Amino acid sequence: MKLLMIEDNKSVSEMMAMFFKKEQWDAHFAYDGNEAVDMFNEDVDSWDMITLDLNLPGKDGMAVSADIRKASPTVPIIMLTARDSESDQVLGLEMGADDYVTKPFSPITLIARIKALHRRADLSKAAPAEQADDAISDFDVQTDHFKLNTKTREAYLAGKQIEDLTPKEFDLLKTLAQKPRQVFSREQLLQLVWDYEYYGDERTVDAHIKKLRQKIEKAGPQIIQTVWGVGYKFDDSGLDAK
Repeated sequence: MKLLMIEDNKSVSEMMAMFFKKEQWDAHFAYDGNEAVDMFNEDVDSWDMITLDLNLPGKDGMAVSADIRKASPTVPIIMLTARDSESDQVLGLEMGADDYVTKPFSPITLIARIKALHRRADLSKAAPAEQADDAISDFDVQTDHFKLNTKTREAYLAGKQIEDLTPKEFDLLKTLAQKPRQVFSREQLLQLVWDYEYYGDERTVDAHIKKLRQKIEKAGPQIIQTVWGVGYKFDDSGLDAK
């Protein structure tokens, strides 16, 4: 794994460098926002993981996240935020981060989060060339108006591709679409889509649903419905009437 840790506290970076080395990861470090964007843009497609502190000199973490997302819609991003900065956590998730870890954090916790997110992100890599032709017509989830292919990590609504889905957004959409009109609580989605407990942190689901809906609406009518007081469901049954 090639990882970029964007963190202005060199003590934290030095501590994590030891853990990354133990995992045999290719870790690189940036200490301010401008340096981070420059490093990332040197070889956009080479990065497997980003950890991003929000409080950075030069360019703050929100701006860095936006720049990274413009260059790569799918590279996994884990934010590092202060424990009491709920608004930053929500905003960061809405701006494209896949996960967050609150400071102060245990190195073991961060390593576990990175591994979990990386497992998901690995699935987003394109299928081998010899499988590509077969994969295009092999949809794992298919309704009257929606198709999803886990091999190519592509989803289509009314024949139009839903573009730039992050690994978590794709997994969230797949989980909902596999059981049309079934209502999932936020707690259920946290367990099914994320590989670890969020201890009731429901705003993670809400933030990802918001971003997912924005991308769906670029392709067609909204198919992720809110069931007030319960959670969310996938329902494309009303598209004929629109």
